[in-house]
Amino acid sequence: MSGATAVAGAVQIVGGIALAPLLPGLVQSFKARLQGRRGASPGQPYRELRRLWGKSAVAVEGTTVLYRLAPAVVAAALATGVLLVPVGGRAPDWPVGADALVLIGLLTLARFTVTLAAWDTGSGFALMGAGRDLAYSVFVEGLLLLALVLAALPGGSTDLRALSDAAGGSDRWGEPAHWCALLAFGLVVLAETGRQPIDNPDTHLELTMIHEGPLLEYAGRDLAYLQWAAAARHWIVLVLGAELFLPHGGSFWVRLATLAVALPALCAALAVTETWQAKMRILRVPRFLAAGAGIALLGLVSWYLGGGA
Repeated sequence: MSGATAVAGAVQIVGGIALAPLLPGLVQSFKARLQGRRGASPGQPYRELRRLWGKSAVAVEGTTVLYRLAPAVVAAALATGVLLVPVGGRAPDWPVGADALVLIGLLTLARFTVTLAAWDTGSGFALMGAGRDLAYSVFVEGLLLLALVLAALPGGSTDLRALSDAAGGSDRWGEPAHWCALLAFGLVVLAETGRQPIDNPDTHLELTMIHEGPLLEYAGRDLAYLQWAAAARHWIVLVLGAELFLPHGGSFWVRLATLAVALPALCAALAVTETWQAKMRILRVPRFLAAGAGIALLGLVSWYLGGGA
């Protein structure tokens, strides 16, 4: 294993586990400044996790082993997903590989596990949020698959390291398919991170919650696992977006420095989007995501009509 690959592996582990909570903290901090508020510091998620870790979990009466195991399964799925996403186009040969389809499966597993736990509790608000999240996931996961297929076409592989290398060429920016994939993946980022206009991470109204709804019955260390998993989801989709759809090139060290700049920039872009856009009506979200699927399909058509195949 080369030194650059070892560094990439270290960044995967340290970034995905230790730095992931910083990303939602940066989004919230940027958004507060854009709205003229002082807001919390970017380190607020770490304080929340420390507070929750010091409290005991809550045993909900009538639940089964599904409720008790869900936080560990979700955290394990996201931790595995962190190892799949390359950093600077490199990653060690972890046993889990680096296939894009495996990553989609892990994200789906985490979402489905939270849904099962919500059904196990029987809580009305948790079931409402889980039902909405599960309904949206049909569109989100299909849109993610289309965006990754578009990214995989030039390299002819679904290996994320190959996708990152293929995205480094300047000729990609002249292809309509790449722009379509970029727009489609931008909608995926909003949906996977639970940001406006799809969801409102700041709401405390149970009737409007989506991602936070299924977590209402959890507390203590179980909730800490789930909140870390939500932060790890931020890390996965933002690093993936920077690796596959943003300009990068040169040596590994140049690409690593580019990623270090791209992640705060993407957090700032999410903050601008949340400040600019209000949360849309729930029934309009599937149409919004379906529009992204239409854009991705146009990208596929343009690729084949342009002789890319």
